[in-house]
Amino acid sequence: MRTRNSILAAIALALAGSLSALSAQAETVVRYGISMADIPLTTGQPDRGAGAYQFTAYTIYDPLVAWEMDVSDRPGKLVPGLATEWKVDDTDKTKWRFTLRKGVKFHDSSDFNADAVIWNLDKVLNDKAPQFDKRQSAQVKTRLPSVKSYAKIDDFAIEITTKTVDSFFPYQMLWFLVSSPAQYAKLGNDWDKFASQPSGTGPFKLTKLVPRELAELTKNPDYWDKKRIPKVDKIVLIPMPEALTRTNALLAGQVDLIETPAPDAVPQLKSAGMRIVDNITPHVWNYHLSVLPGSPWTDIRLRKALNLAIDRDAVVGLMNGLAKPAKGQVDPSSPWFGKPTFDIKYDLAAAKKLVEEAGYSKDKPLKTTFIIAQGGTGQMLSLPMNEFLQQSFKEIGIDIDFKVVELETLYTHWRKGAADEMNAGITANNIAYVTSDPLYAIVRFFASDQIAPVGVNWGGYKNEKVDALISQAKQTFDTAKQDELIAQAHSLVVDDAVLVWVVHDTNPHALSPKVKKFVQAQHWFQDLTQIGVE
Repeated sequence: MRTRNSILAAIALALAGSLSALSAQAETVVRYGISMADIPLTTGQPDRGAGAYQFTAYTIYDPLVAWEMDVSDRPGKLVPGLATEWKVDDTDKTKWRFTLRKGVKFHDSSDFNADAVIWNLDKVLNDKAPQFDKRQSAQVKTRLPSVKSYAKIDDFAIEITTKTVDSFFPYQMLWFLVSSPAQYAKLGNDWDKFASQPSGTGPFKLTKLVPRELAELTKNPDYWDKKRIPKVDKIVLIPMPEALTRTNALLAGQVDLIETPAPDAVPQLKSAGMRIVDNITPHVWNYHLSVLPGSPWTDIRLRKALNLAIDRDAVVGLMNGLAKPAKGQVDPSSPWFGKPTFDIKYDLAAAKKLVEEAGYSKDKPLKTTFIIAQGGTGQMLSLPMNEFLQQSFKEIGIDIDFKVVELETLYTHWRKGAADEMNAGITANNIAYVTSDPLYAIVRFFASDQIAPVGVNWGGYKNEKVDALISQAKQTFDTAKQDELIAQAHSLVVDDAVLVWVVHDTNPHALSPKVKKFVQAQHWFQDLTQIGVE
């Protein structure tokens, strides 16, 4: 937990840098209070989950396949990044060819090419490679579950072979980022040194890093995509994991924008001239239950009881309206929702009855442990929400004890899976999930071939019908057919009550009057180059 003095010191550093910059060249500087306890990893593959990609991934680096982030009135789509084109081989649909962008330079002025891409794939997937980085690999390996092999075709083309036919494979490439091999060599092949002097191809350069205090991102005027040249000269990221701390810092003029303001302070923020921006967000706040032998959640009656015990409207009220009740992994408006027969709603009597049928009650409660985070991007108001739900479950005879950890520790438990000895005695985790595409909404959580640690089917869920539908969806390149099959799979998953689905976030931000331009995409990916003060 960061102390008040350390946060004030970070703000002072940011202010000093801002004032110096402004007096020297009238530079535009935006100070951003982020909900993380530390700056995410800066070497190429950020830690701290999907929410970290907006801070130290899509700022310093680029993926081969990018996401459209400069629109807010509709969902984005896949767009060219460092690859100008990708296509599957018509004769062998396990082979994907990526045509690479020419004329791109890393921040250290070295050339981007196929050798750099292969070097980076080895960095995270080949533990025999000299540049292999266990820490970066841990962040991205489970996000690239389909990769079987890869090869250079020529200086500006590579081929990736997948384990099976996988029409959703391009979505995996959103998460793979490219660091500079030349900079790594220059720094003595040392990833720790690289962290403070990173080199990517992205729209910002990291010019200052003080762990747990701040990261200074400076505009890269030579960035290859002129649409994404940053609109300000510098953005200073300041970790502030407590919502009230972030809110007070914004009100005091110590930062210029924050994510996830304290909900009960929204009226005060608005009256002080702050602007609240939120949007539809493909996200679900949930408990992922273990269904392994020995877990109480092998009993579907108890899984359904948890889902029926929650007054989701009250949770939305706790968030001051900055959330939406969940009825499954995705919203009913999604093409992947389908027609589940289990209606997720608040029905306390039905929940109590199911618990009693399973042999428990308020007088004879089921006792177990969930692992949760103290906070972090995407986790919303982690502790208040978990405490509210803890009381809700207690009402039906289920006593939950929480193991509270820092967010990156929770991610480590999550990637290991429920069967790992690290999770002994833990029967659910509370990672909030991105649900932006079929891969991230359904496949990686519910396909049995994605059971952790291969993927992130954390609880060990297996359903042959779900597997068959996912397999069919991966083998078709017809979008309408994909949607139909994924919707059928989602219906089965909801009917099985595999997770406890609570709410969908709206990813709120609070902006000072200084910030005139802010595009909030319908994703956890956000484009900091779009932040403007004019």
